[in-house]
Amino acid sequence: MKNLLNTLLILMLPFGALAGGGIELQHADIDLADNASLQRGAKHFVNYCLGCHSAKQIRYLRIALDFDMEKEKVLSEIAPEGATIYDKMHSAMNAHDAEKWFGTMPPDLSLIGRSRGADWLYTYLKGFYTDKSRPYGVNNIVFQDVAMPNILWQQQGSQAPLYEKIDGKQVISRLVMEEPGQLSEAQFDKMVNDLVNFLVYVGEPVQLERQRMGKYVLFFIFMFLIIAYLLKREYWKDIH
Repeated sequence: MKNLLNTLLILMLPFGALAGGGIELQHADIDLADNASLQRGAKHFVNYCLGCHSAKQIRYLRIALDFDMEKEKVLSEIAPEGATIYDKMHSAMNAHDAEKWFGTMPPDLSLIGRSRGADWLYTYLKGFYTDKSRPYGVNNIVFQDVAMPNILWQQQGSQAPLYEKIDGKQVISRLVMEEPGQLSEAQFDKMVNDLVNFLVYVGEPVQLERQRMGKYVLFFIFMFLIIAYLLKREYWKDIH
């Protein structure tokens, strides 16, 4: 019984408390009604992620409809060359090359926004730091010994970890910039936020529609409860 209670307490902790090493998850500003942000995020995903990762639960046609874009504009500004409007967002990498370079096929990211959460993704994409012991020369503050290279290193620059001792262990307290990238910190934060915004959208494209519909459903339930209560009073009036 004690073990069960401990497990439940751990599951109830905020995800940020599980990041470890004194590193708290940074907050992503998610706005699924911001079509401009979603369009930029879709471009970033195609340019920097689609080479290895797919998002095969979404089609370019759905993006055009949800982002209020012309189909031709989606194909020219977002989709990779040769894609059609009815294509899913498939990775350009085949299984043979993936096995050769990474040892396994990089995961599909259709549901990563729901499984990991926006804040985790935002912190992860900003959390790469130099680690020469790793195959790609980088590690990550929220995904220790990550097998993925820092795909945004040119935009962000390189970071170095600063350590502090907690409970007798050396842990990373924060990251400092070693060498600046092509973007300023504010510009890079915006880029990553747009990318995370898009990944959250891909995880549930109907989220805004569901929320709008939910208001009417709750209103209907409320009205039904009022009618049911009045009927109950009317029926029980004669009994009393």
